[in-house]
Amino acid sequence: MAEGPLSHIKVLDLSRVLAGPWCTQILGDLGADVIKVENPDGGDDTRSWGPPFLKDDHGENAEAAYYLCANRNKRSIAVNMRSPQGLQVLKDLAAQSDVVIENYKTGGLRKYGLDYESVKALKDDIVYCSITGFGQDGPLADQPGYDFLIQAMGGLMSVTGEDKPMKVGVPAVDLFTGVYAAGAIMAALIARDRGAGGDYIDMALLDVQAAMLANQASNYFVSGRSPGRGGNAHPNIVPYQDFPTLDGRIAVAVGNDRQFAAFATALGRPDWAEDDRFRRNADRVANREVLIAEITVVMSKEGSAAWSARLHDAGVPCGPIQTIAELFEHPQVKARGLRVDLAMTGAAAAPLVANPMRLTASQPQYRRAPPRLGEHTAEVLHERLGLDQNGVEALIASGAVR
Repeated sequence: MAEGPLSHIKVLDLSRVLAGPWCTQILGDLGADVIKVENPDGGDDTRSWGPPFLKDDHGENAEAAYYLCANRNKRSIAVNMRSPQGLQVLKDLAAQSDVVIENYKTGGLRKYGLDYESVKALKDDIVYCSITGFGQDGPLADQPGYDFLIQAMGGLMSVTGEDKPMKVGVPAVDLFTGVYAAGAIMAALIARDRGAGGDYIDMALLDVQAAMLANQASNYFVSGRSPGRGGNAHPNIVPYQDFPTLDGRIAVAVGNDRQFAAFATALGRPDWAEDDRFRRNADRVANREVLIAEITVVMSKEGSAAWSARLHDAGVPCGPIQTIAELFEHPQVKARGLRVDLAMTGAAAAPLVANPMRLTASQPQYRRAPPRLGEHTAEVLHERLGLDQNGVEALIASGAVR
């Protein structure tokens, strides 16, 4: 499938910022034709979320780096949905789409006739996905939700950091929501193609954050106690954290008793593996403070490189704590081709992170760089709606599109 497994799918993307665009970028990477609908007055908010900015051909700010990360493999059309003509353009596009995705406030598109029920009347088997902070029902359904707010409310910050609540260094809730939404959309498309008809998908950031708690939620359910912050330590596995060395710090991830025995031997303390306090993982968790103190004393005597080599030879998972710059210079990252550069219209090439999905028969494709605002308006109106040049110019003159 040179064009991708979703090359037959048409997506009308009414979302902006990150969760929705992250979802549609995944669909686009897999071949879907994604039409990104933007406000003619500035477009997606993230276009201005900088610095840093990618420069245009004249050395001026073109697009914020933030915008670039989530918008490849899409075509941008700039449409004023408050204009009757612009709104009709969107309805006509929705009527011939397989998927519509939006992240407006709950019920916000009803007045435009672009809510699920209205679009379903235009396309009975539409797969329609709404992304909100709190979902379509419940006491907070009408409240806006942002990643930081949801990290705070959703328990993530209570188990992150050391001496105070701390958010994760990337907008993890938005990203996970985008991934979950993409999975739900593909599941709905499969069901549709098996005769089940279309579907409505209600994605809430708070729901996703609760699901992301994973083992920490299970720890609470089973123990009845809310887990606290443990810094880089793991609540259920020891040793599974970073340790100081003579010249820095190194991350060690000992996942089972066999690895612990190898770790103890590599540190010159094979007796630890026979010590009743440390033999089994449950014992190590119960005696965490004593064991961590002893490991720290030993590992502080040699440098990170020496420990990395010794632990790797022993089959113990470990690695350096790298900066992002160091990550993208790492031989493994280069071997996997995790950076891709795509030529943009009227600007420098956009440096992007590759899609991590590796499919043997249908690899993700990098067909289009993140689009400039309204770059494909005329193209889409001609291709999808059959408008000639005069028709397009009339819409532009009316202020319906840009």
